[in-house]
Amino acid sequence: MVLMNYVALQPGIPTRLHFTDDYIIDRQIATADPEKPKRVKSLVFWVDELDSEPAARTFSILSQKLAAQLEPYLPGQKYLEYDFVITETGAGFLKDWIVQPLLRSE
Repeated sequence: MVLMNYVALQPGIPTRLHFTDDYIIDRQIATADPEKPKRVKSLVFWVDELDSEPAARTFSILSQKLAAQLEPYLPGQKYLEYDFVITETGAGFLKDWIVQPLLRSE
């Protein structure tokens, strides 16, 4: 059994997340040329609920397409007011995400 502290989306399976904080980190990723890794920025969220269950995980986003869908909720931590159901679709360069913000009723 592998213990994970990060959220890994499964293609075609909706995942419900609630975020409590966010930050940006610089990451180094592999490229086709192993001697020339690439530096990229990653948007990271702290997750306190995963599929409506308590959690203590992170959700790291490298995709600019996915980050752009969540970006409107960053100012003032507006994401605190929402749960997000995220479904990964496609693969490779055709990979995309369906993001459904759901207003929390607390």
